[in-house]
Amino acid sequence: MAPPRNVVKIAVQKPDAIPQLIRLDQAKPLAAVVKEVCDAWSLSHSERYALQFADGHRRYITENDLEAERLLSGLQSGSRERRRETLQHLVLLAPDVTFAQEVISRDGLQRLGTIIEDGDDLGEVLTLTLRAFLELMEHGMVSWETLSIPFIRKVVSYVNMNLMDASVQPLALRLLESVTLSSPALGQLVKSEVPLDRLLVHLQVMNQQLQTKAMALLTALLQGASPTERKHMLDYLWQRNLRQFIYKNIIHSATPLGDEMAHHLYVLQALTLGLLEPRMRTPLDPYSPEQREQLQALRQAAFESEGESLGAGLSADRRRSLCAREFRKLGFSNSNPAQDLERVPPGLLALDNMLYFSRHAPSAYSRFVLENSSREDKHECPFARSSIQLTVLLCELLRVGEPCSETAQDFSPMFFGQDQSFHELFCVSIQLLNKTWKEMRATQEDFDKVIQVVREQLARTLALKPSSLELFRTKVNALPYGEVLRLRQTERLHQEGTLAPPILELREKLKPELMGLIRQQRLLRLCEGTLFRKISSRRRQDKLWFCCLSPNHKVLQYGDVEEGASPPTLESLPEQLPVADIKALLTGKDCPHVREKGSGKQNKDLYELAFSVSYDHGEEEAYLNFIAPSKREFHLWTDGLSALLGSPMGSEQTRLDLEQLLTMETKLRLLELENVPIPEQPPPIPPPPTNFNFCYDCSITEP
Repeated sequence: MAPPRNVVKIAVQKPDAIPQLIRLDQAKPLAAVVKEVCDAWSLSHSERYALQFADGHRRYITENDLEAERLLSGLQSGSRERRRETLQHLVLLAPDVTFAQEVISRDGLQRLGTIIEDGDDLGEVLTLTLRAFLELMEHGMVSWETLSIPFIRKVVSYVNMNLMDASVQPLALRLLESVTLSSPALGQLVKSEVPLDRLLVHLQVMNQQLQTKAMALLTALLQGASPTERKHMLDYLWQRNLRQFIYKNIIHSATPLGDEMAHHLYVLQALTLGLLEPRMRTPLDPYSPEQREQLQALRQAAFESEGESLGAGLSADRRRSLCAREFRKLGFSNSNPAQDLERVPPGLLALDNMLYFSRHAPSAYSRFVLENSSREDKHECPFARSSIQLTVLLCELLRVGEPCSETAQDFSPMFFGQDQSFHELFCVSIQLLNKTWKEMRATQEDFDKVIQVVREQLARTLALKPSSLELFRTKVNALPYGEVLRLRQTERLHQEGTLAPPILELREKLKPELMGLIRQQRLLRLCEGTLFRKISSRRRQDKLWFCCLSPNHKVLQYGDVEEGASPPTLESLPEQLPVADIKALLTGKDCPHVREKGSGKQNKDLYELAFSVSYDHGEEEAYLNFIAPSKREFHLWTDGLSALLGSPMGSEQTRLDLEQLLTMETKLRLLELENVPIPEQPPPIPPPPTNFNFCYDCSITEP
C-alpha cells in the first residue's frame, strides 16, 4: 500500500551521532516533528532545537532556535578567535529570514553595532561584523533611519581612513550607500562627512570592488542632492577629470566591467543628462535681450558675409525685412523665430544645440544652411525645424528628464569620451539628417518620414554602444537610407517566419512555377500592345506607332497610328517582324536611336526608357527602336522580349512581382500551420528496420 502523499522520508543528522531516516508527516506541527527527532537521540528540551537544511542555502526550518542565542553569546566572548568563528558562522546564516528574525529580536544588531563603533579590531573581525550587519539589515525588518549619528560617523571614519584593510572600506561604502538612499537626513550627514575628493581617491585605486562601491556611494549622493547641488557636484567632478578617468581606467580597463558598475555608470549618465532638463522645459522668452542676441548670432553665423554687404546703409524696415527673410532661410516656420522655440520640449535646449553647432562646426553649419537655401523651396531641408525636432528625438532616445531605472545598465561609453557629449551628438546627427534628406530626395511633405528614418539610424547605432563619438559617426554614416529599408524588410520577414530554412526551401520550390506565371503575364501584355512615340531628329515626340505580339507569339506586328485614334487591329498593322529573326535585345545607351545624343537630363530620361531589338534585314543588321511611355511599360516589354528570346527576365518589376507572389503563395500554403512553430531542421529520418521479412496474414478479410 502506497504511503500518504503528506508523508515523506528524509535523513536527519546530528554532529557526533548516527544519522536517522525518519518518515516526516507534513501534516504534523513542526514542534512535534522536532520532538520526535530529539526523542530518538534522547535529547531533552526539544524546543531549543531546530531543523536546518544540510545542503545548499543551509536555512533553518523553525521560528525559534537555540543557534541564534548561542551565536549572540559568542559575540561577547573575550576570546578573539571564538568571536571570529562566531562571526563567520553568523555571516553564513544571516541570509536566512527566519534566523535573521531571531537574531534581530535578541538585539543582535545592537551587539554588532557596538563592535563596529568600538573599532577595537580593524581587520577580519571588523570585516565580518560589517558583512553580518549588512546581511541582517538587507531583510528590511529594521529601518536604516534608526541608525545613530555616532554609528554613521564611525563608519564614515573607516571610509576616510588612509591605512585601512582593503576588505573593510567596500563594506563601509556599501553601508553608507544604503543609508543615503534610505534616509534623506542621514544622507545629508554622509554628504557632509565624506568629501568628494575622498571618493575620487577610492575610484582611482585599482581594486574593482572598492571602485564599484565608491561609485555606488557617489551616485547615491548625487541622487539625494537638489538639482542645484547636483550641478555643482558634477561640475566639480568633471573639473577633477572624473570623466576621463572613468573612460580610460574603468570602461577600457583590462578587467571586464561588472553589472553593478555598469548600472552606476548608467545612473551617472542619466543624472548628468538630467541637468539639461531645465533648458528642455523652458520656452524661449521673446522679451529676453540675451536670447534675442543668441538668435541674431545664429543668423549672422549663417549669413555673415551676405549680411555685411546687404546690411550696410539699409533702413530699419528694410533690415527687419532682411532679418525675417534670413530666419526663413534658416528654416524657422514663423517670421518671428521665438514662436518656434516656445514649444517644450525642447525649449531652449534646441537653441543651445543650434548655437553650439554654429560655433564649434562653423563650416558645416554654413554649408548646411546655404546649400539648402539654394534648393527649390519644396526640396530644402529646414535647419531650424530639423534642429528642434532632432533635439526632441535625442532627448527621447537618451531619456533626458526621465527617472533612473533601478536595474538598467545601458549606458553609452561614448558619453564619457568627451565633454559636451549631448551637443556633440547633435552636431553629428544634424549632418546625418541632411544626408538622409538628400538620399530620400525628400520634400517638405516628407519631413516626418525623414525624422522617422533618422530616429531608426540613431537608435540602431546607439544600440551598438560605440566607444567614441568618431566611431559613432562612422557607424551611423555607414547606415544609409537604403540599408535601413533592407533591415526593415529583413526584420519583417523574420517576424513573419519567412526566413526559416523550411520556408526558404518552400519558396525556392515555388519560384519556377511563379516565374512561369510572370512570363505568361508579360507575353499577354505584349499581345495587348502598346502605343509608342517616335523620336524625330529634332527630339520631338509628335508621332505615334503601335506594336503588339501575335496571339501565337511568333510575330511582332506594328504600324503608325493617328493620335486620339483607338488601338488598331492586328489586320490593320502593315509591318511584321518574325520573332525567329530577332537576334538581340538592347537597352539604354546601347540602343542606336539614343546613342551619341549627348549627356543632358532629357537624354538621361530617354536612356532609362529606350530599348531596341536587332534583326537581320537581308545582309544588313536592322533595328526596331522603342521609347517606352513609362518605366513600368519598359520593364514589361523588356521582360516579354527576353522571354521570347529565351533569356532570363531580370527587371526590377519582375523581382517585385516575384516577391509579392512568393509572399502570398507562402502565406496561403501555411494557413493551416498558424501558431504552429516550424522547426529550423527537418525531423530525423528513423533508421531502417533490422530486417525486411514482412508477413501478410491472408486469413484477415478486408472490409
